[in-house]
Amino acid sequence: MREFEEYNPITVTIYYMSLVCISMFTMNPILHILSFTAGLIHFSMSKAEHKMSAHIFFILIGLILSIIRPIFSHNGATVLFVVNDNPITKEAFIYGINSAVMVVGVLYLFRVFSTVMTSDRLLYLFGSLSPKMALVLSMGLRYMPMLRNQRRITANAQTALGINKDDNAIDRIKARMNVFSATLSWGLENGIITADSMAARGYGEKKRIRFTLFTFSKQDFIIISLTIIFTGFILAMLGKGAFDTTFYPLFKMAEPDIFAILGYTAYGILLMIPVIYKIVGNIRWKLLMSEI
Repeated sequence: MREFEEYNPITVTIYYMSLVCISMFTMNPILHILSFTAGLIHFSMSKAEHKMSAHIFFILIGLILSIIRPIFSHNGATVLFVVNDNPITKEAFIYGINSAVMVVGVLYLFRVFSTVMTSDRLLYLFGSLSPKMALVLSMGLRYMPMLRNQRRITANAQTALGINKDDNAIDRIKARMNVFSATLSWGLENGIITADSMAARGYGEKKRIRFTLFTFSKQDFIIISLTIIFTGFILAMLGKGAFDTTFYPLFKMAEPDIFAILGYTAYGILLMIPVIYKIVGNIRWKLLMSEI
């Protein structure tokens, strides 16, 4: 069984955008806790780099968000304590923690999505929607490393010729401006050459065809179907008021009836689809290895 990240980019995009939309457009603490937990698990399972620094960054953002709300918002009927004649209320404190959990959970999901959606996957995704947008994105992704490399070459060449001086701050600023100007001129000239080359090859003259390594499989249709079914059910429960939550003047959540429990269960299953695929894939792999 393939890794979840190896499925079609459209499948992965639909899945993660569904999770993000559900988490961002609800204020139910249980849904946010589920989203945060799943985002943390997804990120821990992903192939992202610098995971520890990302954890620290997200934790700092969560702490800042949870502290700012009760300090600047004094709504709520339950006063915990008073600081400089400013009441710190329980409702504002709960709202701040809930917002922090929601934001950090969404950041984890977006970080996993950005790790999965490499440049070739983005080109495939946008190429399906708009070939021109895909072309612009492709050229932009290509020119960024080229411009960085050319800037380094230009700076080294000007330094070798004695053009760049670093005697003081003004000289350093002038040197950087000279490098930037030369690099920008090179980029514009290279862009004109690329446009002429594309026109000479007949770009835009007739309908284009494109080659891609990504195809739709049976598993892709299953994942998209499950995502749509679970998302639709969760939205239906949301419309019925199963997840209703109020923070002011008093914090109150809707009574956990059968609809709320089913909604939480559906969202939990939806969040755990990549984890389930990972576990099933590992089990199948071990079984196959044991048969060798």
